[in-house]
Amino acid sequence: MVKSMTGFGKAEFEVNNKKITIELKALNSKQVDINARIPSIYREKEIEIRKELAEKLVRGKIDLTIYVENHGSESNSRINEAILTSYFEHLKKINESLGLNTDQGTLLALLRLPDVVKTEYETLDEHEWGIILEHLRNAIGEIEEFRMAEGKALEADIIANTNKIRELLQQVSPFESQRMEIIKNRLTESLGKLNLAGGVDENRFEQELVFYLDKMDMNEEKVRLENHCFYFLETIAREENSGKKLSFIAQEMGREINTLGSKAYESNIQRMVVQMKDYLERIKEQLLNVL
Repeated sequence: MVKSMTGFGKAEFEVNNKKITIELKALNSKQVDINARIPSIYREKEIEIRKELAEKLVRGKIDLTIYVENHGSESNSRINEAILTSYFEHLKKINESLGLNTDQGTLLALLRLPDVVKTEYETLDEHEWGIILEHLRNAIGEIEEFRMAEGKALEADIIANTNKIRELLQQVSPFESQRMEIIKNRLTESLGKLNLAGGVDENRFEQELVFYLDKMDMNEEKVRLENHCFYFLETIAREENSGKKLSFIAQEMGREINTLGSKAYESNIQRMVVQMKDYLERIKEQLLNVL
């Protein structure tokens, strides 16, 4: 079963007077590559988040963003009344000694002095985190559904291209006898052009020709290519997250096709080999996005 590496998941919910939005996006990549943009309050959970994403999504370039919109009426900033009053009393005393007025502008200036306004950092609520984690898993589930749906289309296309290679491979056989005659005639013609002194030992020539034609036989490459194609289709049908394995098998298929091309010596077979390479390139491009 094939899964795509691309997908998108989103979750929106409210908890503790906060509207929280989780966006999760996955793209193709050779390894798992997680980029998490989360508020500082949840930083202590980043390792747990990364572990969850790596275990469930396995591979790909994964972007996670958590947005928090606070709907509460309370602010995290507090005015330290004791310090503000102390500053005010000291400044009022100085102003009186200098004959200056103490007004609203004085109070505004005091608010910018050190320690008058302090920020109380929010601590992580474990109940809130549990709800966030639940919705994160829902977003992961959406990506998994997206990957499976896209994977079905990829699988159908990959299987069709693989079967095209197998069909072309079956069409090679009728041209093999013609190919052997072409090779034999070329060798005989080339040998005749050499004008060797004393001529050629016909028996020795026949022996060497048989040996050479045996080396040029394509049956072994055809059998291996057919086996690779069968193993490729078997892996797609039975194994999950097989993208890397399928890529390795496709490389082996490519080696056999290249060897067939180097041994072709016949225009029809050469044309079929070119078509096989075209279908194989399509398969390789699609495998870049297979989990």
